[in-house]
Amino acid sequence: MSDVTFDRPFVFTVVVPCYNEEETLRPSVEGLLAIQDERLTLEVIIVDDCSRDASRKVAEELAREHSCIRLLKHEANQGKGGALQTGFAAATGEFVGVHDADMEYNPMDLRQLLVPLVDGRADAVLGSRYLNATGTRRVLYFYHTMINKGLTFVSNLFTDLDLTDMETCYKVFRRELIQSLNLEEKRFGIEPEMVSKLAHSKARVYERGISYDGRTYEEGKKIGWRDGVRALYCLFHYNAHCAPLPLQLLIYFFIGLTAAIVNTIGFLALLPAMSAGAAATAAFIVAAAVNYWLCIKILFRHKAHWSAPGELAVYAASVAVLCMVDVGITVGLIALGASPLGAKLFATLIGFVLNFFARKLLVFREGKLNL
Repeated sequence: MSDVTFDRPFVFTVVVPCYNEEETLRPSVEGLLAIQDERLTLEVIIVDDCSRDASRKVAEELAREHSCIRLLKHEANQGKGGALQTGFAAATGEFVGVHDADMEYNPMDLRQLLVPLVDGRADAVLGSRYLNATGTRRVLYFYHTMINKGLTFVSNLFTDLDLTDMETCYKVFRRELIQSLNLEEKRFGIEPEMVSKLAHSKARVYERGISYDGRTYEEGKKIGWRDGVRALYCLFHYNAHCAPLPLQLLIYFFIGLTAAIVNTIGFLALLPAMSAGAAATAAFIVAAAVNYWLCIKILFRHKAHWSAPGELAVYAASVAVLCMVDVGITVGLIALGASPLGAKLFATLIGFVLNFFARKLLVFREGKLNL
């Protein structure tokens, strides 16, 4: 038993997402049950995410043996994020935490993480594998660690939280907080999403070192490079809309660059078949659609100020105005003797600045209207 003592009784809900963990589920959950004492009462929610092995049978046996264990079942695989959302929604304890069934983490560390919550100093506490609690760790994948630290750096850049381990499994929260975050991610993107929304909520976040005994892919580790790409996307998607203006401009540069490439290639491809004005108009409309999709996926909040039809109407109006500006500049420069490519590139440069501010200040403006 940990030497941590609590000065009052409380119920701690621990959500255990489980997918194909028949070998480790029982010893993992039994280790979790050992953190209880006369003041810490557990509610354990195992969420079987449509396992294809005997995990569900093991979970059912555990639920029969221990009254504090509940089993929730997914009939279709939803990913770790989906399992956590199911568990969080069903939690009834004062505090809520996460414990993976793969035995990479020591559940006794949860007692340490709970201290700032029980004392009323924190709203959420994250366990850091890089503030090692024991001074000993299993040495595994260098590049995996570098990717984790890189994602943590990007997360800190956007959220202004000085974390050392954003991707950690061990996170504990006040129940009211975690149930208010409106989580959306279904796979491992749930980790950056939780941290992003914690930052936006202005929650009091603490961090404490934990032990970590990672496993190899041969031993069943499931996270892969695609999840790293998704995590990076999530950091942009859930944070960019409230990032500082210079950072938003940098992100929009790449969005605008992509749309500009579509615009320019489309214009040059259509030019032999139609007039310069018609080619410029058609290319601009296609590029505007690409720009809109990237804006709502990466940079700005969809329906932040307008309803969906209202947002599209305002966007279409801004596109129409900027399209006339783009076409006017392009056709005018060509009439003055500029090359079609040069004219289009200059018009695109002017359009980049106008497009960004039209989207930020008008189309995706923060603040909800009652429409």
